[in-house]
Amino acid sequence: MSARNALPVIPGFYPDPSVCRVGDDYYLVTSSFEYFPGVPIFHSRNLVDWKQIGNVLDRPGQLVVRPGREGASAGIYAPTIRHHDGRFWVTTTNRETVMDGHLIVHTDDPAGDWSDPVHTTGALGIDPDLAWDTDGTCYLTYSSPGGIWQTTVEPTTGKVLSTPQVIWTGTGLAHPEGPHLIRRGAYWYLLIAEGGTGPGHGICLARSESPSGPWESHPNNPVLSHRSTEHPVQNTGHGDLVELPDGSWAMVHLGVRPRGSFPETHVNGRETFLTGIDWVDDWPVVVEDRFTVPEQPTAFTEEFAGQGLDPRFVAPGVDPRSFTEITPGGGVRLAAGRAPEAREAERLLAFRARDTAWTATATVPEGDVAFVVRIDDAHWAGLERRGRTLSARVVIGPLDQVLASVEDAAPDRPLVLRTTSNTEQFSFAKGPDDLHLGYLGEEGFQPLITIDGRYLSTEVAGGFTGRVIGLEALSSGTLVTRLTYTPDPVLEPAPSHQPAVEA
Repeated sequence: MSARNALPVIPGFYPDPSVCRVGDDYYLVTSSFEYFPGVPIFHSRNLVDWKQIGNVLDRPGQLVVRPGREGASAGIYAPTIRHHDGRFWVTTTNRETVMDGHLIVHTDDPAGDWSDPVHTTGALGIDPDLAWDTDGTCYLTYSSPGGIWQTTVEPTTGKVLSTPQVIWTGTGLAHPEGPHLIRRGAYWYLLIAEGGTGPGHGICLARSESPSGPWESHPNNPVLSHRSTEHPVQNTGHGDLVELPDGSWAMVHLGVRPRGSFPETHVNGRETFLTGIDWVDDWPVVVEDRFTVPEQPTAFTEEFAGQGLDPRFVAPGVDPRSFTEITPGGGVRLAAGRAPEAREAERLLAFRARDTAWTATATVPEGDVAFVVRIDDAHWAGLERRGRTLSARVVIGPLDQVLASVEDAAPDRPLVLRTTSNTEQFSFAKGPDDLHLGYLGEEGFQPLITIDGRYLSTEVAGGFTGRVIGLEALSSGTLVTRLTYTPDPVLEPAPSHQPAVEA
């Protein structure tokens, strides 16, 4: 199989991509679930190299998300981005306010401020899409019990103009969702995900001469699925089509990269991938190796010397700007977060893990702090420094334990979280990676513990998110002066004399 299509164009927990093109510029949005700000937005000129330019929902008046375990996979579901009549539009569902209907926002500048949301009261479901007919009619298509539903709306007010109705029930696979309605030539094409966002996931498609059907199912549905194959990318689904300036087409979609022993696990969440599209007899045909996708640049060093937080930073359930302050001399002050004994994050400044192996370091010269790798509040591992005691703590479901500690920890020693990929081919007891928690000493990296990465995987934790790395002040304020993240292709294992925990 070709490695050209085995790498994501946007690695890390960036699922449910939707894309549009304006001239030579492409814009893409993804789901964000419990994290604030919501709906990260990216820009590209070639569909391969993407840069985050902001977040669509970045004000408390636009977004309410809920912290805690039950809120982790609520929040923002499967947005759609479109450009119509000189304006950019995004529609999505916030599970926290689902009974208000889908929300719609707009802007003239996708890197700037977006409008306050309006809601489609009376049209209830998830994964909404917007499409305009030539007469200006705006169609809202979405998933709800019974299949794929549709109504017409006034997008500037959210007013529902027609009675919602089911327009397609899919091909018979479970969970028809994630619809996108595309016009090409004489046909409208309805692209949906089916099979559930797991190993059975796939992308199915139908066409009609009307945006509301009746629909003719693609003869080769699902048009993309890696289920029951050895492809390194699995769970493929939630696709969106885009036409290139030269008249060719492409599709973005989500997928995961499971690793380790059977049945394999994935840890960085559902990521965004890219394929080509050919048209045969007015049907789209997926060409998976059309684009050469290199390893994406993910490394960064942050000393917090700018005017605000980089758009990569998020927090579960709360606006990170509400508890951070960039200091004049550099660094960021974190207001007091959770109590040291608590398990649930309250003010966690986080960013997404994006590689199969990586190192993250944090320099925290003042205050008690937690430096964690997290799936949700019931699945995380981290370093906690309280006074001059540095401890490694792991939370897995109801289990909560400090596994190692070192006294007289110097505040100027960077804290270190790092993962190493498991490449052993003939083992039935290996997770996707090993997670090492420690600090930088005079002789380099000094690990406190090593744990099996399966404990912080989606297959163990459940839900729709992926790993994030974050810092939280414990009880009182904390100063962070430097934060680094670097992909690591190779790392020697932790010394055998160090305490270790293996699955």
